[in-house]
This record gives sequence, C-alpha cells and structure tokens, in this order.
Amino acid sequence: MWLLLKGGRVIDPSQNLDTNADILIENGKVSKVDEVSAENLGSNSGKVFDAAGLVVTPGLIDMHVHLREPGFEYKETIETGALAAAAGGFTTIVGMPNTKPAVDNRAVVEYVLGKGKNAAVNVLTTGAATKANEGKEMAELGEMVEAGAVAISDDAFPVQSADLMRRVMEYAAMLNVPFLTHCEDKSMTSDGIMNEGITGTILGLRPWPRQAEEIMIWRNIMLADLTKCRLHIQHVTTKGGVEAIRWAKSRGITVTCETCPQYFSLTDKALCDYDTNAKVCPPLRTASDVDSLKEALADGTIDVIATDHAPHALHEKEVELQDAAFGAVGLETALPLVITNLVNSGVLTLADAISKMTIAPAKALGLDSGTLKEGAVADITIIDPDAKVTVKASEFKSKSKNSPFDGMELTGKAVATIVGGEVIYGKPSEPLNV
Repeated sequence: MWLLLKGGRVIDPSQNLDTNADILIENGKVSKVDEVSAENLGSNSGKVFDAAGLVVTPGLIDMHVHLREPGFEYKETIETGALAAAAGGFTTIVGMPNTKPAVDNRAVVEYVLGKGKNAAVNVLTTGAATKANEGKEMAELGEMVEAGAVAISDDAFPVQSADLMRRVMEYAAMLNVPFLTHCEDKSMTSDGIMNEGITGTILGLRPWPRQAEEIMIWRNIMLADLTKCRLHIQHVTTKGGVEAIRWAKSRGITVTCETCPQYFSLTDKALCDYDTNAKVCPPLRTASDVDSLKEALADGTIDVIATDHAPHALHEKEVELQDAAFGAVGLETALPLVITNLVNSGVLTLADAISKMTIAPAKALGLDSGTLKEGAVADITIIDPDAKVTVKASEFKSKSKNSPFDGMELTGKAVATIVGGEVIYGKPSEPLNV
C-alpha cells in the first residue's frame, strides 16, 4: 500500500529543500521526493492526496507539552492530547513530568510511553529532575533514560538549589540527554500573578518580575558551561533572557531555547479584562519583550517554537484571577499563530518557521526525525498557509478549552497530518487505479 502526495510545495529545512514535488510513501517511509509517474507506483493499490496549492513539510514536533496523565485526566489524557496535536499538525509531542505521580522513575516512564503507543501521534516523555518534583533529591535519571525518556526536565517545578542543579546537569551530560529547564527564581514569584510593570500596577495585580526568569537563565547557563550539559531553556519571555542566551551562544556554550506563540502574539495588556486564560507561566510581558523575541527568532537566537500546551478544566479557570491556574492550551492554535504573527508579518520566512517546529526541536532532543529524506519515517504535515481560521475553543480536540485566542481570526492551518505513513487527520483522495 502506498500513499502519494501529489503536486505540493515541499519545504524541508533539514535538506534546504523548497520546491514543488510529489512525495511517495511506501511501507510507512518516504520513498521518493520528486515527480512521481504511474510507472513508479507498481501494481499495489494506494491512495493519492492532492496537495496542489498546499505546503508539505516534515511532521511538526512540539517538545513542550503537558499531557496531565497520570493523575490529572480530568484536564487532559494522553489520548486527547495526541488528538489535539494531530489536529494542530504535530506528529510528535514530548510530555512534561509534572504529573501525579511524577514521571520520576522507570515505571511511570514506561506507563506514559505504553499509553502513547496507542495514541494518534508519537508520544515521547521527559523524566523529572527530582523525586516527586520536590527539588530536594535527584530522581533516578539513568533508569528513566534507559526506559526511554528523551530528556530530563524541571518544568513547572524549577530546581532552586544551584548545587542540586549542577548534579542533575552532570548526570544529564553523562547520559547524553538534554536538560529542559524552566527558569524561575521562586523566591521572587511566590505570590506573583502577572508581569511587573505599568499594566500590572494599574490593574492592582501582584507582580512577577522579569528578573526572576533572567537570574535563573544566567545561573543555568553558567552551570551548563561548567558541566558541558546540553541545556535547553524553555519558554523564554524577556528581552534580558534573550540577551543572556545570545551571549552564551557567542561563547560557544551548548544552549538552545524556545519561545511559545502566546509570548510573541500577546502582551500583558491581554489581562486588562482579567481574562484568566491569559494567565500563563511565565507571564505575558511587554511590547518591547515581544519585539525582542521576534528579533531573536529572526536571527536564530531562539531555536525552537514550542507550545507549552497547559490544559486546565473549566472550574480551574472560571474563578477570580488570583485563584486561577496558570497556563493555556496551544496545540491547536500554534501553527496559525506562527503563520499569522511571524510569517505573514515578515519576521520569518515560512521555511524558517517550519525549521523551528521540525528539525530544530529534533536536533535539540537528539531525535532522528523532522526530515523528509528518502528512507525517513513518513511523519508529514500538510498545510494550507492561506486558509482563514476563526479559533473556536469549544471545538478543540483537547479535553480543556482554556485559550486566550478564542474567537480570534487567524491565517493558516494544518489540513492533514500523517504519522508513519498513515493519514490520522484529514482525508486523502479516493484510491487511484494505475
């Protein structure tokens, strides 16, 4: 059985490829990227996907997703998170370890990966840096990596002790996996709600200073230099954070980083109506920070675009702002936000944007994916970059609907998602007889 993607604009940053071509998929792998005639298809049956006018790319990879399972299945499950990913064009997602129980040992890693085998997309997981995410004692990192964890992370529970962080980084370096770090000095943010600045002062909301993020970015850069750990800094939001990472890269320190669509699409003014869906962690910053993030995306300082997909149930968001949970869902809005706010505005070319959502996260994680090279597993996203989209959170595949973009009109969407050669979102054409 084969699948032919016919006549699309193929963009594969891993090969510096941007051309009109067909893609033939056989036995779940990319067989040919070129013009494919009937003679190439043999006698086996197959299907054709008419990709004329569409963009065909390697499957999108999101290296920062909260799947909530085990323990918080009322917010999201591995199954529903994977369905949301497929609808957003993602073929691979990487779960964070802040579950209950935490992903802090071999058994929980195996549980998540086992559930992921039956999900719509490729589900990978990180392992927690510390036992129970308590920041006191290092977790069994070696056993988790052996069980299949692709990275170690302190996301949602940032390690405060520099000495413990050093030990975790040393082990991550020894195990040759990246450390994905949430940079936050908790002593400065314990009661914070939104960015410290004029808007927060006017609204009378407790401040969350940018320095809490920047101090820990600097600390973790220094520790990465000491330990030679592959450091990946999550959800960068500030101008000062960007400058620190740019400096680290200029010194040859092994560091990559990401930002998320909410941080280049919104400012702290999104909280002026006390919309709890705009309460995220780290908080939304200022227009100046947004400009700095866009500049850093354009010059390559920011390597990856991730979502920090953080689902919460309705009762956790429909409360007063100070009591609302931090976070927003993002898998189903990321691609149109990237196209609308980065590509169509001229910040990035479409190829550069695709790179930050495919080969860049693959490289940061050490994955053999994010490419359309012949022989590669056929994880593919088909995009209509001109489609007009109105965000309707009520129609999300995600179990949770907490999006600050609900009702917004955007451009661009995934029209089909292919995992291992199978169309798991969207529909191919009828069988073609050859």
